[in-house]
Amino acid sequence: MEYVVVSLLNGVVHGLLLFMVSAGLTLIFGMMGVLNFAHAWLYMLGAYVGYTVARVGGFWLGLLAAPIAAAAVGALIERYLLRRVHKHGHAHELLLTFGIAFIIEEVIKLFYGDALVGYQMPDYMRFAAFTIFDTKYPFYRLFMGAVAIGMFVLLYVLLTRTRIGIIVRAATYRPFTVEALGHNLPLVFLGVFSVGTALAGLAGAVAGAFFPTGPNMAVEVGTLLFVVVAVGGLGSVTGALIASLPCGATSAWPRRWSR
Repeated sequence: MEYVVVSLLNGVVHGLLLFMVSAGLTLIFGMMGVLNFAHAWLYMLGAYVGYTVARVGGFWLGLLAAPIAAAAVGALIERYLLRRVHKHGHAHELLLTFGIAFIIEEVIKLFYGDALVGYQMPDYMRFAAFTIFDTKYPFYRLFMGAVAIGMFVLLYVLLTRTRIGIIVRAATYRPFTVEALGHNLPLVFLGVFSVGTALAGLAGAVAGAFFPTGPNMAVEVGTLLFVVVAVGGLGSVTGALIASLPCGATSAWPRRWSR
């Protein structure tokens, strides 16, 4: 019974982590039609940025720097690379982002090597939130879940209760109408792509302090991201959350986390 309960909790947290990464991807894919193969690698980039900045300025500064760095890289990718090949169709976009993923991975290996890095959570977060039977459940797992839930609430309010959200949702289904109404559609695309990659960077910084941070961490979540997006529906943040929970529970069920 203990193993079932702990595994179920681990699966829920892992699913929420998948949502953090996939939320940006489903927005980008649903609105722009861009299958960003490099999205998981931007998640990895966020983990390494968080690790690097945390060594100098502390854990919280690393959490702040990671999404900013990922958003900046995403903006450069969309403005100077994807925008040039968008008119040629999905195959060109897929090949481009596939190449970007390799570049990000090789640059990380160039500076950090092939081994895992010592990205750790702060000492004051290393305690058990509660005890399930004889298992002490880590507080940091609950922290990751809380960040994911906070991200969902923020995105939901932004997309459904603000003028920006109305423009973004309208551009998903009627881009030419939005442009005819005087909105700068390329700027909207740039903003969505940047925010999507920022969410991936934040997820990497949060997860990297608990799970191993290494050059293979993008591969571990990359396949599941596309499953979540496909099941949850293009452009649907709520769908991504619903789809990520069973995917996370299924992938995390056989594991027993000791950290």
